[in-house]
Amino acid sequence: MPEILVLYYSRGGSVARLARQVARGVGEVEGMQARVRSVPPVAPVTSVAAPPVPDEGAPYVERRDLEECAGLLLGSPTRFGNMAAPLKHWLDGLGAEWASGTLVGKPAAVFTSTASMHGGQESTLLSMMLPLLHHGCMVLGIPFTEPALSTTRSGGTPYGASHVSGPDDDPQPTDEEARLARALGRRVAATAARLA
Repeated sequence: MPEILVLYYSRGGSVARLARQVARGVGEVEGMQARVRSVPPVAPVTSVAAPPVPDEGAPYVERRDLEECAGLLLGSPTRFGNMAAPLKHWLDGLGAEWASGTLVGKPAAVFTSTASMHGGQESTLLSMMLPLLHHGCMVLGIPFTEPALSTTRSGGTPYGASHVSGPDDDPQPTDEEARLARALGRRVAATAARLA
């Protein structure tokens, strides 16, 4: 069965929960399933390599996950209006995949979480699209035909799914945020199914 890679970095749990909603949306498309993976954290000084399997959460991504996927959804918390360093670090190491065209023609989309409404969600989503464009992906967003996009009072943008955790750092997406995340997952999976 074709799989859509849902790849993310999450520090406080918000992006991980959003990834689960995105994966649910992928699974709602007949004949498609999600492969959920994460990237390991990075540190300014590396003295010990990350364990091959994280203590909790999704397994760490391997390069073969990119080869085997029919589409890709990338998620990251916002760091000063940009993706977090662990995801950027992993993407920066994909020179061989870029050169060989591993992701060319595959549908892709992005998702994020911030603590505040104006924490840089849209710029983060746009920053995550740039490497996808360089890899030749077909970048998708959320069209305004999704009703929740016009009514949401928190996360959710045409550039991708998003969540606002607020001052209490609540990792649980609102109903509208979850609906939009599932819609994004469905859109990538349905596009991949049509392309197959």
